[in-house]
Amino acid sequence: MMSYLTGWAMALLIWLHVIAAIAWIGESFYFVMLDNSLHKPDDAAAQQRGVFGELWAVHGGGFYHSQKYLVSPPRMPADLHWSKWKSYATWLSGFSLLTVMYLLQPGTYLIDPAVAALTPLTAAIAVLGFLLAGWVVYDAACRLLGASDLVLGIVIAVFVAVACYVSTHLFSAQAAFLIVGAMLGTIMSANVFFLIIPGQRKMVDALARGETPDPMPGKRGKQRSVHNTYFTLPVVFAMLSSHFSMLYGGSASWLNLWLAMIGGALIRQYFVLRHTGRQDWKLPAVAAALFVAVIILVAPAGDLSLTGPAPAGNAPIVKTAAIMPIVRQRCAACHAAHPRLMASAPAGLMFDTAAEVQQHAALIDQQAVQAKSMPPGNITHITKEERGEIGAWFRAGAK
Repeated sequence: MMSYLTGWAMALLIWLHVIAAIAWIGESFYFVMLDNSLHKPDDAAAQQRGVFGELWAVHGGGFYHSQKYLVSPPRMPADLHWSKWKSYATWLSGFSLLTVMYLLQPGTYLIDPAVAALTPLTAAIAVLGFLLAGWVVYDAACRLLGASDLVLGIVIAVFVAVACYVSTHLFSAQAAFLIVGAMLGTIMSANVFFLIIPGQRKMVDALARGETPDPMPGKRGKQRSVHNTYFTLPVVFAMLSSHFSMLYGGSASWLNLWLAMIGGALIRQYFVLRHTGRQDWKLPAVAAALFVAVIILVAPAGDLSLTGPAPAGNAPIVKTAAIMPIVRQRCAACHAAHPRLMASAPAGLMFDTAAEVQQHAALIDQQAVQAKSMPPGNITHITKEERGEIGAWFRAGAK
């Protein structure tokens, strides 16, 4: 019963995280669209009231008239909408998931002895340090280089590349991708908490006192808000990457993640420009080229065909019976009718018999040999040589 209730708790927590993220990112998309679609009002009275820009829209059976003031309207409204709770709910639910799935059971998904020999405590501290260091380095770069958006943008891109490299050399590949996404998500939420909302509060408070607000907090908050805009799609990609094990296979998995994140940022830039009336098709074209490069980089070595392996004429014949001891020792701990490490076999996949192993040969090769995502966190300590034996068996036709 406890495992059943725990499963439901996890499902509801994931659901909360996804709902909060959709609400946050959706609001971000909307306000960027609104900001970039404003036109100077034609009405002289509106201009006299201080309206900087306006947008008329039709939706839901009615018309909407949005107006933007750079300073307070003649009468400060008592009820102001603050875009913050969606950000906080996304981060808190995401950090809860990270804690339950990775920090509290580091030996399952977080640690891979073949990557780094971390103890459970060291691994958990490393994750927390990664999130904290990400914010500290990013914030310092913004404060030192914030006067030049171009230079700062290049530095942030290089910083993310370094984070991808370090993460994939500390943690299991699956965890590494998610942790980089969590680092960027932490930066986004910290931007809201430490700069964007405080800057807006200072502006509102100054206007309420009848004073001219200091423009600097608003400018800093605007810059961080722009950064959050470009982080959204890379973070979404990183969070979903755990479902696609082919992404983090190979020795250059950090490069796959970084290229995909750059592609996501370019796609976001296309939408930003589109809201201003410009359509720069070079941006999605370059993004598509980056994703094609990732597809090529993660392709199984020597096999880009769509029909599976064809045994070479001089390849040694490796029969299923030869790899069954490996499967029983390294895979059947979970994938069995009566698994040792789990309540039931994940996805109902069982490898108790040679027939079952042969039936799922391509999947076993993809997960255990190419992506190296199974066993999760290398919990059963499969060796490089054993992965090679499984790969040779598959290339020989899985007979």
